[in-house]
Amino acid sequence: SAVVFPKKIATEQQSLMLVKRLLAVAVSCITYLRGIFPESAYGTRYMDDVCVKILREDKNCPGSTQLVKWMLGCYDALQKKYLRQIVLAVYTQTEDPQTVTECYHFKFKYTHNGPLLDFGSSKDKKSESPISCADTKKASILLIRKIYILMQNLSPLPNDVCLTMKLLYYDEVTPPDYQPPGFKEAKDEGLLFKEEPMYLNVGEVPTPFHLLKLKITTEKQRMENVDKSILKQGETAEPLQVCGVSRDDPEEESQDMSADPVLDNEVEDKNHVNISEAQ
Repeated sequence: SAVVFPKKIATEQQSLMLVKRLLAVAVSCITYLRGIFPESAYGTRYMDDVCVKILREDKNCPGSTQLVKWMLGCYDALQKKYLRQIVLAVYTQTEDPQTVTECYHFKFKYTHNGPLLDFGSSKDKKSESPISCADTKKASILLIRKIYILMQNLSPLPNDVCLTMKLLYYDEVTPPDYQPPGFKEAKDEGLLFKEEPMYLNVGEVPTPFHLLKLKITTEKQRMENVDKSILKQGETAEPLQVCGVSRDDPEEESQDMSADPVLDNEVEDKNHVNISEAQ
């Protein structure tokens, strides 16, 4: 009944397991709080003192079963250290999956010691001190709490929505013909927003072996009810952002976000040729 944090993260395998669990919790919370699947598609778990909903295969909800299968494909790419980014996108027109209304970007880095699940800040803050299990746990819980606060503040999605998931790879190590189970080669990697998008940094979780970051892109009108105290205003030309872990220079962060190729109006990455997708 509990999403257990390991007592220590001494091996790459322990780190990988934590990153997988965290990814499952994050995707489950997002889809639950955005009302994408019915209540029956989730089980209840506890992560420390935070009650979380976890997606499960529900025979009455083919969509949730499909997403669970996609997650298993993500795990395959993650443990092979190929996976660079997951883009979970919500769209409304079944015939036009490239035009999206909301996106969730999970970025991953693998350190010399092992992999990282990266939830948000673009600048790598290299700290000399080793990352403790307590740091990882604190960052994980902070991330899930931020997802909860944000999802509950965004205005609702339209009633009929579809999901697409795109995987981007570290091409220098990924075999050109690699496709994880459930995915196929993406014909067109670009994603477009019909309305003006707004970009939110949610946060990041480091382990000694991995880094995970999460960013959200949603239509600006959905942000109107969000409590401004959980956002920070960059320069006037910059999008609003949710604070990630504490930073020394917020302006440096906003410049960095505008330079991130994934956060253009057209969400794509031309330098990476190997992109998988599932709808």
